[in-house]
Amino acid sequence: MATQTRNRHQELGLSDGQMLEIYRYMLLTRRIDERLWLLQRGGKIPFVISAQGQEGAQVGAAYALIRGKDWLAPYYRDLGKVLVMGMTPREVFLAAFARQGDPSSNGRQMAHHWGHRRWNIVSGSSPVATQVLHAVGVALAAKMKGHDVVAMTSLGEGSSNQGDFHEGLNFAGVHKLPCVFHVQNNEYAISVPLRKQLACENVADRAPGYGMPGVVVDGSDVLAVYAAFREAVDRARRGEGPTLIESKCVRLTPHSSDDDDRTYRPREEIERARQRDPLVRTRAYLYEVGLLDEEREQALEAEIRREIDAAQEYAEAQPYEPVETAMRHVYKEA
Repeated sequence: MATQTRNRHQELGLSDGQMLEIYRYMLLTRRIDERLWLLQRGGKIPFVISAQGQEGAQVGAAYALIRGKDWLAPYYRDLGKVLVMGMTPREVFLAAFARQGDPSSNGRQMAHHWGHRRWNIVSGSSPVATQVLHAVGVALAAKMKGHDVVAMTSLGEGSSNQGDFHEGLNFAGVHKLPCVFHVQNNEYAISVPLRKQLACENVADRAPGYGMPGVVVDGSDVLAVYAAFREAVDRARRGEGPTLIESKCVRLTPHSSDDDDRTYRPREEIERARQRDPLVRTRAYLYEVGLLDEEREQALEAEIRREIDAAQEYAEAQPYEPVETAMRHVYKEA
């Protein structure tokens, strides 16, 4: 049984070291997210929109891309993806504290609006689903220029009901663009449950209408996610067009730090969701195959805690942008 389990990551071409790296990214995402909540509740930062419960979907998907070559147009929950693509914890905290050196906007943008020029992370906007069009534009440019580039974008299932989603997928399908669309279905569009959002069973059921494959994957199973996205990325790179992948996730927190989900979500439902926690599931897998034990786990937790402590301390000590620069990149300067 252990041999069969071990083969899951090895059969996907992942080494033991890569499997441990995947788990480290997932754990780093969770621990940063938890720290951000503490900082927000303590009045040190204004806002958090959480990735908790979606780490497997995010890390598994981004791990299929080539860092520094492929492009990512993330959405606000995509902390795990931007970390895999190259953003550092220090840069995440610079954005959270809105300090100088924040690569997303140099402290000008709302938190969780990720962007990083060096790592091909396209800056996001608050209107949901606009990032879909950004990714399609990148993919079109890559195809026109003959560049070996794949663009990936993320959104929630609620955003899949926006016009930008339909226009973007239709255009990508018609022109067979090298694009992968990732819907992270956490069953809630803020407070609206899935049953009130879709007339079909899955978001991925819409894919044939755009002339592309639609794939449904368990977002709590990081290896299943990686396998689905590796296939989609390879397909796009071969010039065979886009893919729509829907990862079935769980949301372990309120929609954001401004939300109280107790008003619309039964506590029993939250407890059921915790049974699908991707971090717990991946940790159990690593124990089963002998890649992790209590001593190594404690060492990893301590290492990540030190990294986060140092990143927060650094970011909090940085200055704000001068008031005189508030209009920079907004109006033309003389």
